[in-house]
Parts: sequence; C-alpha cells; structure tokens
Amino acid sequence: MASEPLPKRLKPSPSLIGTPPVIGTHNGHFHADEALAVYLLRLLPNYQTSKLLRTRDPELLSTCHTVVDVGGEYSPQTNRYDHHQRTFNTTFPERPTKLSSAGLVYLHFGKEIIAHRTRLTAESETVTLLWKKLYTGFVEALDADDNGINVYGPAETKNLKKRFHDGSVSLGSLVGDLNNSYSDDEDSSPSAPKTASQIQAAEDARFLTASNLMGQVFLRKMAYYHRSWLPARIKVADAYSRLASLTPPWNQILILDHPLSWKDHLATIESSQQSQPPVLYVLWGESKAPDAKWRLQAVAVSSESFESRKPLPERWRGLRDDGLSEVIGLDGCIFVHASGFIGGNKTRQGALEMARRAVEDSPLSGEEEIP
Repeated sequence: MASEPLPKRLKPSPSLIGTPPVIGTHNGHFHADEALAVYLLRLLPNYQTSKLLRTRDPELLSTCHTVVDVGGEYSPQTNRYDHHQRTFNTTFPERPTKLSSAGLVYLHFGKEIIAHRTRLTAESETVTLLWKKLYTGFVEALDADDNGINVYGPAETKNLKKRFHDGSVSLGSLVGDLNNSYSDDEDSSPSAPKTASQIQAAEDARFLTASNLMGQVFLRKMAYYHRSWLPARIKVADAYSRLASLTPPWNQILILDHPLSWKDHLATIESSQQSQPPVLYVLWGESKAPDAKWRLQAVAVSSESFESRKPLPERWRGLRDDGLSEVIGLDGCIFVHASGFIGGNKTRQGALEMARRAVEDSPLSGEEEIP
C-alpha cells in the first residue's frame, strides 16, 4: 500500500475564479463514503456553494471541476478522486487500510478543513494530531467498509458466534437505508407516474440527506476531539505522572478532578511506560462542585473491549445505597453496576477507599492513610 504526498491547497482554474467549482459523483445506489466526501468538500470556502452533479456520463463528469467516487481516475492534480481502479492502493500515512473516496478527500483536504473549522493553522502540530485522530477514529472505518475490509481476519473470527442479532446498525447501513425509494413511490400513482428527471431529483434529495447525516457526525467527532479529547490529553498525563511516586495499591488508581475523555490517552501512555503497573481504576468527580459525587471505573483490558482488567468485587455488584454501604462497610456508597465496571460514592475519599479495597479485594488492614 502506498501513501500519497499531499498536494498544495486547491487552486481553481482561471476560468472558475468567481464561480463555485461543480462537484461530480455517480448517481444510482450511493454509499457512506461519497456522501461524506461531498460534505467534506463543501466545508471548504472554495466549495461552500458548489453545485452537485450526480451522473455516470463521462462527458458530463468531464465538465466538473472535482469528481469523487466515479470516473476510474485518481489524480489530485486534476481533482479526480476515485478508488475503484485495479491499480489503486493508496492508504493514509502509517495506516494499512485502502482509501475510499471519503478517505481520499480527507487525505488531501482534511488538514485544511480542520484548520478552517478550528481557526488553527493547517501546518500546526495540533491540526496534524487532530487529522490523524479523526482518520483512525472515524474515516478509516468508512474506507474499510466501502472496500470490503473486515475489522478482523478470517482466522480470528472462524470460531466466533454472535450472541444476538445486531441488525448491522452502523452509519453505512443508515446511509444504505436512504437508498430505499418507498417514500418517493408514495408521491406517485399508476395514472401519473414520475418522469425520469423527477425520479433523479428525488434520489438526489435522499443523497443529500445521507451527505448531511455523514457530515454532521464528522463535525461532532471533530468538535469532540478538538474541545474534549485533546485538552484531556495533558490532564491525564499529569495525573499518571503522579503515580510513579506512590506505593501499592495507590499507584494503580488514577485520580481525575472531573470527567475527562481518559481512555485513549491512558492506553497511549501505558503503552510507553512498561515499568509502571497497569492502572486498574480511574476516579473522577461528577462536577467541579465541592460537594460533587465521585465515580470509579474499572479500566478495560483494551480500548475495544468491555472486559475490565479487574471488575469491582462480585459481592458489591448490583447493590445500591445503604445495602451497598453495609456490604462494603463504608459510608456514602451509591451504586456498583451489575457487571462491576463502574461504581460511585458521595465523596472523593469514599470512592478512593472503594478503589483501594477493590485493588486488594480486602478490608482495611492497618493505619494506611488515603493520599
């Protein structure tokens, strides 16, 4: 797989200066990748008022300034972004997944889009970090889905059996549902069938609904990574650095002052700190108020797993309030989830003591002082 060098910012041809560039893609059955690709382009100032032409006619597509997911050509120099050629093997930098039209547009214009929306400079390290995170956290899954790439290889799944039918609910499936024309059919009758242009207009409208769906999710992801995930990075690193000076069991309990997006950051930090024992529980206050309640959550074995490294003790699970406090022998307990992955206490000290007992899974034994 080959990663492409990125082109310079889009410069419309002289004949298009002052005229919004027309975006072309195929008509007929649409997918999540071109729906997102079109939306991404329209986030750029040059494309904000661009018209969209959906066709497979090569002559009509040749009149478009930019073409995505159709045409059999990948040429950034001429703004052609198709990935269906047999020779196509382009990937995002340091990633193995072959790109779809969404990935291609994001590869070439993602930094500019992020910079425009966040008001940062496209060359900044922050924009590069967000560009990489948005790809692995969102766009890559769409690339894989459109190219028929499974999350796991056949050898890893041959003995797996589903416990329930999940309905294949995903963004891709939701976009796929919009291809159904039953709502269009309700507006027609045998005596007054729709014309070809009316049918195409209805299909185009459903495509725009799909494009807006994909785009809104993308924008929410970008806002989350920029405003929540990124600031949390420093705070989680600071909290983790304090563990090195603590003795067991406190060095396996990470304390945050308020809710943060900590899971990705903790996994990244731990992967580079092999000498430190793994964090078993993360604590945080529900708000910054002095009387805020506190939560403790068991750390998962991996970022993709629901299995905890060490769930809260089985005898606590599913209990609440006084019943839980009585079993633990600790005031202020609020709840422990039936699976043992999370619990709560009315105070920071109470949550920390619950975590300490969970690490050791034993009652307090000595004159230890809570740090």
